[in-house]
Amino acid sequence: MDSWIWSVRLTKTRSIASDACRGGHVRVNGVRVKPAHVVRVGDEVRLRHEGRERIVVVSRIITKRVGAAVAAECYVDKSPPPPPREEAVTVAVRARGAGRPTKRERRSIDKLLGRPEVEGRDRRARPE
Repeated sequence: MDSWIWSVRLTKTRSIASDACRGGHVRVNGVRVKPAHVVRVGDEVRLRHEGRERIVVVSRIITKRVGAAVAAECYVDKSPPPPPREEAVTVAVRARGAGRPTKRERRSIDKLLGRPEVEGRDRRARPE
């Protein structure tokens, strides 16, 4: 299974394909499979990888990695279209070396994310 997924270029490396199988991210005809599972023509393979689910039907068995044009002929893609790039959630990135957020920055982040404001923190005097 892992070698077929890698051969038809659904994953970049074979180790990523085998990790996906071991992690339960690959299903053949609705059943979780191990990396050594034998693929047959007509099997429906579901692969969750890089934040989306790929659904393909096996039309040809290959064992060696081939070019993208030949690999596309080895399966019928029934995957839903990927989400548009505009709808992808952007992740806040801090400048490298900026360190931890200050108290003011943390409060503005909490306000932006809609987290409740923490009031009356326990400000006990330090023991002397």
